[in-house]
Parts: sequence; C-alpha cells; structure tokens
Amino acid sequence: MATLIQSYEQQYSVLTADITAKIGRLKSGSDDNRDQLTREIQANFEEANDLLEQLELESRGAGAGSRVAAYRAELQRVRDEYRSVVNNTGTYNFDNDEVYDDWSGAHEQHRKLLDNTERLERSGKSLTEGYRVVLETEQIGAAVLQDLSLQRETIQRSRGRLRETDEQLNRSSRLMNTMVMRALQDRLALLLVFLSLGALLCVAAYLYVT
Repeated sequence: MATLIQSYEQQYSVLTADITAKIGRLKSGSDDNRDQLTREIQANFEEANDLLEQLELESRGAGAGSRVAAYRAELQRVRDEYRSVVNNTGTYNFDNDEVYDDWSGAHEQHRKLLDNTERLERSGKSLTEGYRVVLETEQIGAAVLQDLSLQRETIQRSRGRLRETDEQLNRSSRLMNTMVMRALQDRLALLLVFLSLGALLCVAAYLYVT
C-alpha cells in the first residue's frame, strides 16, 4: 500500500508541475492555441482530482490523511490561480465560472459520497454485530431449552423411581401385616391347645381322685 501511495504522490507532483507550467504559458500569452491549452489544463485538473480521490481511499488506513488534505489545498490554490488568469484575460469562448462551479460541485458530491459510504460501513458493522448477538442469544436459548428438557426427563425418572419405591414399600407393609397376623393366629392356636390340655389334665385329675 505504501508503494502505491508513493506512486500516486509522484504522479500528482508531476501533474501539478505540468499544470503550473501551462498556467505560466497561458499567463504570458506565448501560446497561440489558448483554447487547446485551456482544455488541457482542465483535463489535468480532473486527472489530479481523480488521483487525490484514489490517494484518499488508499491512505485511510495508512495515516496519510494530513498529506492528502495538504495536496487538496495546493490543488485548490493552483485552480484559483488558473481561474484568476482566465478571468484577467477574458478572451476564451467558454464559461470558466461554470467549469469551476461544476468541479467544486463534483468535489462536494464526492465528499458526501465518501461520508455516506463510511456511514453505511458503520451501519453494516452495527447490523453485523446485532446479528451476531441475535445468533448468540438464540444459541444460549437453545442450550437453556435443552438443559430444561434434560432436567424434566431427570425429574420424570425420579418420580418413576419414587412410585416404584412407594409400591415396594406398600407390598412390604402388606407382607409384614400378613406375617404379624399369622404369628398372632399361631400364638392363639397354641394358647387354645395349652388351655385344652390343661382342662383335660384337670378333668383327669378330678376323675382319678374321685
């Protein structure tokens, strides 16, 4: 990029020197074909302006903006000098004020275009950043939903285990109750047997005594 900027600067220096020389010839009146010379100077001004536009684009990230501003000021000074020479001679068949105003308007439009381009670039960056935030938010939301789904499945499995445990406890409780009832029944049966044996012994003893 630095080599390209230097090339533009060299071309601009050569071009402004050529313009200055032609203005000198125009001022001295030594050139008979003044209309042709004037058209060449105007073409040189347009070429110089194009060079400065290219230089401005290339120098945005290279820190050469101050030099471009100085070049524009120099070109404006040369153009003012040319306009002064043309107005003083007053022998040409074209409207120099109109040409000058057209160039100034084109320069202003170019400056506005650059400003609009920069604003569009900033807006594009803001939109890109906003889109990135939206994507990140969407990804976070999807991760949260997935985590909630996993937690729901875990809770459902835990509830299933609790129901199974409750059923097992109920079965164990019923089994214990059955075992207790059987134990009580067995004890009652033994008690009845002992009572029956005792009664028989008492009857036998009574009969033996009598």
